Parts: sequence; structure tokens; C-alpha cells
Amino acid sequence: MNLIFDTHAHYDDEAFDGDREEILSGLREHGIGTVVNIGASLSSCGTTLALAKRYPFLYAAVGIHPNETGELTEKDMDWLKQIAGEEKVVAIGEIGLDYHWDEPEREIQKKWFVRQLEIAGETGLPVVIHSREAAKDTLDIMKAEQSRISGGVIHCFSYGVEMAREYLDMGYYLGIGGVLTFQNAKKLKEVAEYAPLSRLVLETDSPYLSPVPERGKRNSSLKLPYVVKALAEIKDVSEEEVIRQTAENAVRLYRLEGKESGWQNPGLPRILPVGAGFELCRKTGSREDYGEKTGKSKTDH
Repeated sequence: MNLIFDTHAHYDDEAFDGDREEILSGLREHGIGTVVNIGASLSSCGTTLALAKRYPFLYAAVGIHPNETGELTEKDMDWLKQIAGEEKVVAIGEIGLDYHWDEPEREIQKKWFVRQLEIAGETGLPVVIHSREAAKDTLDIMKAEQSRISGGVIHCFSYGVEMAREYLDMGYYLGIGGVLTFQNAKKLKEVAEYAPLSRLVLETDSPYLSPVPERGKRNSSLKLPYVVKALAEIKDVSEEEVIRQTAENAVRLYRLEGKESGWQNPGLPRILPVGAGFELCRKTGSREDYGEKTGKSKTDH
């Protein structure tokens, strides 16, 4: 049986402090084979790496979300590059631009976006790109830095077909998650229909962006079958084919060819609360509806 590959989750988030081990240890029996946990702040990069070291089937991406770049220093970049060399780290991300809140100012976001792309180039790792209400600037920077970047994924893709074509032509994958099931996700459904299945990967952004009929509740990899069903209907293929192809895509994206997912019940003691989680959750938005990280749904693009 093919297993689902969740390419983007945040299991270090405090939303999972009460049942993290229970959820992660039970994923395989519900058809989830591999997860990449994504860093978004200095602290969450550390907790993400710790999780990856505890669970053989879980890998890490390390990077600083644009809304968390306001106080970064070159010393932080040195540390990021250092931990990017850890065996379980498979990407630099999530990094990019977020103009919805304009925090910090755009030039600061751009500076550290470019700097982290440089680290991706230096380490040879693919990138996980966050872009919200910043389509042109994100694409311009990606094109300018294309020669140094060795592939990646546009996380929670939220723009239209024309922008999708640009990224697909550059060789990037598009991340598809719970938003695909939303009634108002017309643009994303058009993109999902347009893009080859061979360039799409599944993601949750857990604990955010839970699919219909669980919208507004805490998300997890266990809810990806709803996204699989929606994508299978759009592409007019079987759900098994969606699972198989997107998992193969994810393995190529994160360069895990020839590596086993290492799945087994870790048999580890309960993970202690990771503490900081996402600083940006507490700074800018309510956790109650598990919308986008900064408190507003990504469908508001």
C-alpha cells in the first residue's frame, strides 16, 4: 500500500503539546508514511530538529519565516547554516515574503529571504518558499537567485495559473493542502487542474488550514485523505494514484531517493512540551480557528 507523504507540518507547535506522541506514533496505521516538519523561527528550528532526531520517519526543514526576521543577525545565519548540515535536515525553509501584515518592513524581509537563499545555495539544499500577498517580489527574487538554488517547493500555493506556470517552468513543485477543499478556493482548483500531477506535493501546514469538513479545527496529517480525494476528483485519477505520485514527487523534492523512511514505533517516552512553538502565533493571531499562522486564512490572497 502506498503511504501519504506530508511535505509540510509543524508538529513542534504548542497545539500538539497534549498529544504529540500519540498522533505521531499512530500515523502509519492511518496511511501516513513520512512527514517533513518545518522550522519557522530560531526556536522552532531547534525543536523541529529535535523531533526529527526522535522519529525516524520525520525529517526537518530549517529556516526563518518572513514575519520572524525582524531581529535576525549574521550570527543567526551562521547557526542556521550549521544545523542545516545535520543528517535529518532536508531543506531550507520556510522562507520568503509575507506582506499581509508588513511585519517587519518589506526591505528587511527581502534581505533575510535572499540571505537564506544564499545558505540554500551553499548547502545544496532545496527551499520551502512562503509567499503571501507578495507574488511579484517573491518571483523577482527567486529568478534573480535561480542560479544558486537547487529546486524546492512553493508552500501552500495560493496564486493563479500564470504564476504557477512561472514556478513550474523554473522546476519548482507546488504544495497543495486543505485549502483545495474550500468552497472559495477557485484559483487553487484551477491551478491543481492545470499543473501536472508530477509537480504537486501534499502538505497540511498542521496545525493550520484543516480541510473541509474539519475546517476551523486543529489540522494534522491524518486529515490529508480529504485533500487526496479532492485532488483525485480534479485530476480524474484514483486516490491511490494521487498518493503514489505525490509521494514520489516528495521523495524527489527532498532528495530521499534510496533512503528508507525509517518508520517504526519509536517507543520513546512522552515528548515534553517544546515551549516556544511559533512566536508569531502569539504575537499576531488567535489560535482558536487554526487558520493561517498569523490568524487569517491563506485563501484571503
